[in-house]
Amino acid sequence: MNKTLLGFIKKELIQALRDPRMKYILFAAPIVEMTLFGVAISNEVKNIRLAAFFGANDYLVRDIYEHAIGGGWFIPARASGETAQDPFELVRSGDADAVLVPPEGGFTRALGRGDAQLQILVNATNVTQAQSVESYMKAIVAQTLADDLGLTPRPPPIKFDVRVLFNPSLDTAIFMVPGVMTMLMVLTTLILANIGIVREKEMGTFEMLISAPVSKSEVIFGKTLPYVLIGMTNLPLLLAIAMLVFHVPLRGSILALIAATVAFVCTTVAMGTLISTYCQNQQQASMASFLFMFPAIMFSGLIFPIENMPAAVQWLSFIDPLAHYLSLLRNIMLKGGGLQASAWHIGVLLILAAVSAAASFRRFRTTLS
Repeated sequence: MNKTLLGFIKKELIQALRDPRMKYILFAAPIVEMTLFGVAISNEVKNIRLAAFFGANDYLVRDIYEHAIGGGWFIPARASGETAQDPFELVRSGDADAVLVPPEGGFTRALGRGDAQLQILVNATNVTQAQSVESYMKAIVAQTLADDLGLTPRPPPIKFDVRVLFNPSLDTAIFMVPGVMTMLMVLTTLILANIGIVREKEMGTFEMLISAPVSKSEVIFGKTLPYVLIGMTNLPLLLAIAMLVFHVPLRGSILALIAATVAFVCTTVAMGTLISTYCQNQQQASMASFLFMFPAIMFSGLIFPIENMPAAVQWLSFIDPLAHYLSLLRNIMLKGGGLQASAWHIGVLLILAAVSAAASFRRFRTTLS
């Protein structure tokens, strides 16, 4: 290896790891965040505050309410039964997320007359929670009517035999942890690479690099390769947490996972270096990183599926490295995909890395601007 380039890499690694706080940020913080995010982030809807209006003789609504609370998805709201006042006010004040409102005279009596209607007021400021309340309550009402009155809904003419693949227990952690790994990998690569050259400008040592008898490529590679190495060292740490703590499987090839991570880390480091060429201080670099990270996470498919986006903006996911790496992680770890199945996403990441690196070379100046 070129001695000048080797010296740059050694100098950058020493500078990055010299501060004990930086070692914590690079290695300990991702482990802590991985554990916390894996536990806290969940798309399951629970602890829905449910209230119900029912009189002393309206045993069906009471049973529906008790079945809902006993199922574990709902928790009692502050006011229910005969003591409840205005159902709309309960939802508007935030005391309840859903309220069961039977017809006048009670749901049990109305069911006997054949005109029963059970109204559910749902707070839809959280759309996901509102949709879950509707599906939960339909199942609970049907089960309660079957248990109390022997009423069962007419079976559909077609029966589905559903087999859930790759995550049969529907464990949220198995789905979310690869996304958390993607976020942490990009945090420890793009941001560090971004402030690499900016730090030299701000500290005044950029002039020394310019006056030194080194080429443009030696400076750029010397400033970026150390962060590629640092990013790769996070992979075994995060993978160990995913597998040992959250029991996320690794069904695919470890070589495919390493190849995907190398391509992703090279891409994020190259993009971080490109961003740094537009910044003059670390404050600008931090803000620019945030402006890149926020839309990158939104269009990665981590929060909501890419297929749900309007067709006019889905192309943004094609140039989003997080979207490709997240697809690679889920494909390799959950589905067991190998190098052949991952080749397309890895190829796109390498193209993005090459374009970003070429743009960095073009923007990099060997004289002060």
